[in-house]
Amino acid sequence: MSNKQRKNAKIAARQKREQQQGSTVVKWIFGALILLAIGFVCYTMWLTT
Repeated sequence: MSNKQRKNAKIAARQKREQQQGSTVVKWIFGALILLAIGFVCYTMWLTT
């Protein structure tokens, strides 16, 4: 295996790992936003009673 092939394999592996980590971060952010929205709805309902 030449250096160029080895380098390309490392780059591809890193891109795949970063893509998986990025999608995990996005899911956590959306989950947190949904929880905050639910909390805000509950809070405003509590204020109006």
